[in-house]
Amino acid sequence: MTHRLGIDIGGTFTDLVLLGADGAVRTRKVPSTPPNYAVAIVAGTRELLAEVELPAEEVDEVIHATTVAANAILEGKGAKTALITTRGFRDVLEMRRLRIPELYNLRYEKPPPLVPRRHRYEVDERTGPHGQVWVPLDEAAVVGLAEVIRDEAIEAVAIAYLHSYANPEHERRTAALLAPLLDEAVYLTCSAEILPEIREYERTSTAVVNAHVGPVVRRYLVSLEDELSSIGVNAPLRVMQSGGGITSAAAAGETPAHMIESGPAAGVIAAARVAAQSGIGNVISFDMGGTTAKAALIEDGRPVKTSEYEIGAGINISSRLVKGGGHAVKLPFVDVSEIGAGGGSIVAVDGFGRMTVGPESAGADPGPACYGRGGVLPTLSDALVVLGFLNPSALIGGELPIDRGRAQDAIAESVASPLSIDVLDAARGIFELSIATMTRAVKAVSTYRGRDPRDFALFVFGGNGPVVGAAIATELEIARVIVPPSPGVFSALGLLLAESEYEFARAVIHDAKRPREPELAGAYAALERQAHAALAAEGIPAHAVEMTRLADIRYLGQAYELTVPVPPSLDREELARAFAAEHRRSYGHASEDPIQIVSVRVIARDASRHVPCTSFRLAEADDLGESPPAIRDVCFGRGAPVPTPIIGRSALLDGPQPGPLIVEEYDATCLVPPGWTASLDPAWNITLQGH
Repeated sequence: MTHRLGIDIGGTFTDLVLLGADGAVRTRKVPSTPPNYAVAIVAGTRELLAEVELPAEEVDEVIHATTVAANAILEGKGAKTALITTRGFRDVLEMRRLRIPELYNLRYEKPPPLVPRRHRYEVDERTGPHGQVWVPLDEAAVVGLAEVIRDEAIEAVAIAYLHSYANPEHERRTAALLAPLLDEAVYLTCSAEILPEIREYERTSTAVVNAHVGPVVRRYLVSLEDELSSIGVNAPLRVMQSGGGITSAAAAGETPAHMIESGPAAGVIAAARVAAQSGIGNVISFDMGGTTAKAALIEDGRPVKTSEYEIGAGINISSRLVKGGGHAVKLPFVDVSEIGAGGGSIVAVDGFGRMTVGPESAGADPGPACYGRGGVLPTLSDALVVLGFLNPSALIGGELPIDRGRAQDAIAESVASPLSIDVLDAARGIFELSIATMTRAVKAVSTYRGRDPRDFALFVFGGNGPVVGAAIATELEIARVIVPPSPGVFSALGLLLAESEYEFARAVIHDAKRPREPELAGAYAALERQAHAALAAEGIPAHAVEMTRLADIRYLGQAYELTVPVPPSLDREELARAFAAEHRRSYGHASEDPIQIVSVRVIARDASRHVPCTSFRLAEADDLGESPPAIRDVCFGRGAPVPTPIIGRSALLDGPQPGPLIVEEYDATCLVPPGWTASLDPAWNITLQGH
């Protein structure tokens, strides 16, 4: 391939990265355009291709991260959905789990199910937990439901029968009966196809979420391909999944629930690859943009993953703290802690004199007050401008004018005046409160998981990550902060570094009291055949496929599992030791009790697609190192403003430089406070070292 284009949509900006065969990186950052994000994508693509004088037909591949699946649920714009289930189990979406996110709120109401009760239909059928048929499927009832579904103008149908993970035939037969009787546009999802695992609520909810967003995602992907084609880009479109792998647009349309958190995953994948290139295996990635801040743990070069996620539960502080406030999706996710603290987070003071930063955001339109686009409410970006951290004249290489006066006025009116303090102190308070909030996100993936953040480097990116990186590291006593090239569009770069990846799972209840190694080996063999078939459909030959075996294991009698790698030998003692080590690391203790394997997993990757990142170079427009050095007064801490040099990244080629210092680039600003030293490594990463 000669040219590959990565496109990442954020709440405030849409980022584009073009990677050439020689490793040259060209970037573009344009304001997002809700509700039609394709407008920004097409405009940014056209501008980027014109800048490098590249004909559109020479783009070989487009890789996309999008929030369209999540937004369909959050904004209530998903398809009109029905659920077909086993008689007596239509209310599983109401009963959920005994988890309450607001423990002492007696008036708390659960979020309404995505399928109202009148559209949840029961059918006589019953399969046992080992796959035995107890009650045959009432096929006549299924055929009768087709007319009801047509009359109700249902757009999507989820089919979730009891114990279908053990025997999916009733679900498959139901889909086969309905398909010819319904309009071909009606989207069908079988729970055993998307999640063949135990736990009825999670399986049913995942199937419903997949069906609910299916028609929306399919329309979006088809529309995006048409829009790109209109400007001459006819390259195959691939989509980032929540677990960190990429897949074809066609496969994404079949299982759209896999792409709910595609954007955050891309940045974590890129952080893992670039850090490993510099010989650093253990890092905490921190991605801060205009709307949210996201943290993730990377151990031994691999992002930590989870299968516990809730969509619509608000800000996700940690998968380990899932409380039942949203709709369960039990699929592979890069375990990202996300909080509503971005550059556009709105600052307010309540009636009790308490200041808050976020989670509401000014977004791309009107944006922070300093953008001069009509925003009047103060944001974190306004505070950063007032403190001198951000350029008070313009950002994005001069394309985004900044009005420091408007930022001061907004903070004065909404924060300084109600608290009876001056504007500078108010801006300091906004920054300090934001740092405290963002530190929680980092703790959620480290200390909350039994990891000491001091054992990790902090890898910061996003438009605002490098501004706050040193401050967060100081709070957590992290000694090293890494800022990659093109940090503001780094997640889009991660799209180009990701590999084709599929994960397949199967429920296999297998314990020490009844060991069945042949059955276990057979389950893995079946999953690997399934994986080879899926990758072959994308033109990936068997010799290029790399397989990883995993297992979900718990102590006999436990309710939940941990996922651990499985040795090729399937040696039970080795597996037990690996599980005990993970249990001790996660919870602080382990046991001699027998283990139980609940599910087996296989991750299949296209090893031939591995993209080296050793030759990435900044585009000329991205590096302001040739600009004359400047001096700006910057407010560090509670003291007087400090005259601070403003340089470009390439100025660090002369050797380490002590703070205070600010590195300004096209897409981001890196703050080097007093007591920190900045240097440039061979891969052009800025390394901040604390004293």
